[in-house]
Amino acid sequence: MEKGKVLLSLLIVSIIGILVLVHMNGDTYYIQAPTAIKAPLSNNKFKILEASYPITPIRDSEHFMVSAFIDHRLDGVIRVISIINRNRLQPLYCVYCNAEQVCKTVHTEVQIHSDHFGFPYGASDVICKGKPMTDATHVLITVKKDSADLKIEYLPIKNKALQETFKFNFTVCISNLFGDYNNVLQFAQTMEMYKLLGVQHVVIYNTSSGPDMEKLLKHYETEGILEIVPWPIDQFLNPSSGWNIKLHKGDIQYYGQLVTLNECIYRHMYQSKYVLLNDIDEIIMPYKHATLQSLMEDLQSAHPSIGVFLIENHIFPKTQFEESGKFKRAEWNNIPGVNIMEHIYREPSRKNIYNPTKMIVNPRKVQQTSVHSPLKHFRGSVLVPFNVCRIVHVRVPLQGSLTKEQLVVDKRVWDFEQELIHNIDHTLKLSGFLKASV
Repeated sequence: MEKGKVLLSLLIVSIIGILVLVHMNGDTYYIQAPTAIKAPLSNNKFKILEASYPITPIRDSEHFMVSAFIDHRLDGVIRVISIINRNRLQPLYCVYCNAEQVCKTVHTEVQIHSDHFGFPYGASDVICKGKPMTDATHVLITVKKDSADLKIEYLPIKNKALQETFKFNFTVCISNLFGDYNNVLQFAQTMEMYKLLGVQHVVIYNTSSGPDMEKLLKHYETEGILEIVPWPIDQFLNPSSGWNIKLHKGDIQYYGQLVTLNECIYRHMYQSKYVLLNDIDEIIMPYKHATLQSLMEDLQSAHPSIGVFLIENHIFPKTQFEESGKFKRAEWNNIPGVNIMEHIYREPSRKNIYNPTKMIVNPRKVQQTSVHSPLKHFRGSVLVPFNVCRIVHVRVPLQGSLTKEQLVVDKRVWDFEQELIHNIDHTLKLSGFLKASV
C-alpha cells in the first residue's frame, strides 16, 4: 500500500514537473515537449484512417494538415505540409504509427512560411522533432499528447525511399483551378506545346472548373499525362481570389496557391528530375533550344550546383490579334477559350520595372517556395537570360495604353505550328469537341 502511494506521488511530481515551453521567433513557432512517449494501444479502439482528401482538419484547432513526407536532406525528419492559422497558434504534437499500430508522440517545430501576404492562414511546415521510428508509415498532427488511440485520420508518410532515378524528367505544377475555369482552347494549346517541349507530367490542384474544362481534364487524365489533385479549400476556408488582402478579402491567399506549390514540390521530390512552377495560362518557352531537355543540359552545365532557375514572365495581350488571321481557324470557333496562336504581340520591358519570374527547379534543392522565387533552398538560384528562355503569357494587358505598333512581335509559338495544330485537333477530337472528320 505504502509502495503504491510512493509511486503515485512520484507520478504526480513528474506530471507537475513537465514544462511546455513556447518560443516565438519570427515566423517559426517552437514547442518543446517531453521526450518521445510510447502510446499504449488497444487494437479494438485504434485504427489508421488514411486521409481521403489533401486537406484534413486538425482536431480542436483552427489548423489543417495536407500531406506528410520524409525529408532525407534533414536527417530523415517528417515534414507535414500544413495550413496554419497564424493568429491561433498552440502547441502541436506528432504521433507516428507503424503498420503494427505501435505509436510514439514527439514535439514539433511549426514553420510558417514568410510569404503569407497578410492573410490569417498561411502555408506552413510542421516538423516532427527527433528521429522517427524507422518503420513509421503514418503520422498525425494533434493538439493532444494522448491522441494515438483515437480513430482519427492519419496521413501516409511519403518519400520513404531515397531515389536517384526518376519517373519523369519534367513535371509542371499548376497551383489552382477555381471559379469554374473553362478556358479550354488555351489549356489544350498549352498542354500540347508542353508535350512538344518534353514535359511528361502535369499536376493540377482543382477546386472548380467548368463543364467543358472537365471534359478536357478527363481526356488528359485518361491519356496519362495529367494528375488531378482534388483541392476543396472552399469547403474549409473562405479563400481569396487574389494575393492582395486589401483588394481580395478572405482567409488564405489565392485559394491556397502557396500550399499547393509546396505540396507539389514534395510530392515529386523523387518522381521528377525537374519541376516547373507556373500558372495555367503560362508556357515556359525556350528560345535558343528546341526542348526543355536541351535547355536544362546547357543551364546545368553552366551552373552545375544550382537548383533554381528563374524565368521572366512576359505578357502577350489577348486584346491584340495577329492581322493576317492565318490561325483564326473555323474549327476552333466554338471551342471556349483564348487562341494563343493569334496573339503574337508582346509588351516591351519597362525600365526599372521588375518582370515577375516563375521557376524551373530541382525539387531536391528546395525546402520552401513562394510564387515567384524560393523562400528556402540549397545552392542558390540563377535568373535565366531573356533571350534564352522566357514565359509566353497570353492574358489581359498590363500596359493597356500601348498600341499594336508599340508592342514587340514574338512568333516563337509559330515555330511549332504544324505539329502543334495537328496535336491540338487530335486532342479536341478525342475529348469530344471536334467531329472526327476534322
